[in-house]
Amino acid sequence: MNSIPSKVPVSVLIPAKNEQENLPACLASVACADEVFVVDSQSSDRSVEIAEQYGAQVVQFYFNGRWPKKKNWSLDNLPFRNEWVLIVDCDERITPELWQEIAIAIQNPNYNGYYLNRRVFFLGQWIRHGGKYPDWNLRLFRHAQGRYENLNTDAIRNTGDNEVHEHVVLEGQVGYLKNDMLHIDFRDIFHWLERHNRYSNWEAQVYYNLLTGMGEGGTIGANLFGDAVQRKRFLKKIWVRLPFKPLLRFVLFYIVRLGFLDGKAGYMYARLLSQYEYQIGVKLYELQYGGRLNKRSEVDTPPLPLDAVPQADV
Repeated sequence: MNSIPSKVPVSVLIPAKNEQENLPACLASVACADEVFVVDSQSSDRSVEIAEQYGAQVVQFYFNGRWPKKKNWSLDNLPFRNEWVLIVDCDERITPELWQEIAIAIQNPNYNGYYLNRRVFFLGQWIRHGGKYPDWNLRLFRHAQGRYENLNTDAIRNTGDNEVHEHVVLEGQVGYLKNDMLHIDFRDIFHWLERHNRYSNWEAQVYYNLLTGMGEGGTIGANLFGDAVQRKRFLKKIWVRLPFKPLLRFVLFYIVRLGFLDGKAGYMYARLLSQYEYQIGVKLYELQYGGRLNKRSEVDTPPLPLDAVPQADV
């Protein structure tokens, strides 16, 4: 087996905010990259200090509430000295075996990018079933050739300043790497719930766009016979119109896709995904009827009787 070069000519981009628990392991896993940028959003914990201790370049990102978000802004503005960029979230790890593969892959002139397969861990266990694996993500590409799509989710607030489930649109051919990237979040379930509360805002807007004919706004189309992302987009257009989606999501994950084989962690993950789907539905309802409901509440709420109105002291 070939050894990893002392420095792989790849620029790593790590978006961060208050990630002091995850950053040490993440940064240690990318130490062989030629350069590492941590793009921070004014963290209030030790994230910046930790990043600097590991030799990363720290850049602050100030979100204006509109597109572009953090990753696209970074791709447009950071002074990368390498042709290839690898995007790694703070709760992800690049294994030595994957680095060896990356060092060889970037020498192939036939590809402008590579999909990495993500292995998700939950409560310390690999969630191998339930449709969570394989989980292909386009994370390694020639940075001049790829940008994240805009799915027109700026209309809803509190989705965060980082791309959620947007995909990279890449010019040229794409390959697939064999070794897995690890997704291990060292934070507790509180943070999982907090993060997915923001994600459900984003998902509700995407559902709303599909139902109102606005589409998803991206440049990756829906195609049943296309690649994995295009098939997923096609199925989502059907999914948003189905009833009982929280129950369906549990059944699909836990039973149809064999999530029960992952034991107690698999059951808990399935229940949380079902709850997540319910949150999306409630927020979608708010988007569809929120204005009408607010107007109705103003009409239906009778004025307070005079003797119930607090009087100023004189």
